[in-house]
Amino acid sequence: MISSLTYESVGEPVGGAIPLELRKAQMTDIAPLLTLINGYAGKGIMLPRTEFEISENIRDFSVAYAGEKLAGCGALHFYTPILGEVRSLAVDESLKAHGVGRRIVEMLVAEAQAYELDAVFAFTYVAEFFRRMGFEEVERGELPLKAWKDCLRCPKFQCCDEIAMVRVLRPQHWEQARPGLGDNPLPPFEGDGHILLPIIGKL
Repeated sequence: MISSLTYESVGEPVGGAIPLELRKAQMTDIAPLLTLINGYAGKGIMLPRTEFEISENIRDFSVAYAGEKLAGCGALHFYTPILGEVRSLAVDESLKAHGVGRRIVEMLVAEAQAYELDAVFAFTYVAEFFRRMGFEEVERGELPLKAWKDCLRCPKFQCCDEIAMVRVLRPQHWEQARPGLGDNPLPPFEGDGHILLPIIGKL
């Protein structure tokens, strides 16, 4: 998919921290979320979102405000009882380099821990940013459920070059129940080397 997790949308924390209000998104945040996300979509950095899509997934989103201005956003999307994705991470152009992206990711990770997830993952072009946040690069085959929604509508579907990264939150549980391992492994996966999809006939 075209991810928001790029240098252009996240920025590097080289400036001083700014006061932020971080909280779960509300319905009143939909308009500014659309403006922020679709602004990057217009540059080919993120997938465009509709009002319906944001409304449907508003509970996934967290927001950061600098006064009355939406400074950034991010979402934690659940895929299984043990695994979630950090996605839709974007920072306002005028507020980059102040650690906004880092603080949003920290909030999303804390939310994942509160839900007792074993791990969270992200697809990104900003591997170093996520390494500093405790994520490690993994093979795409370890994250099979990613493929179904956004990837199928992405113009980079056949030539995806994003990096898959995981932050393990509960190591012992993760090793026992991670995708493809444990007592109930996921079905076999195949692909063209870029996107892995389940072998439908074997489900």
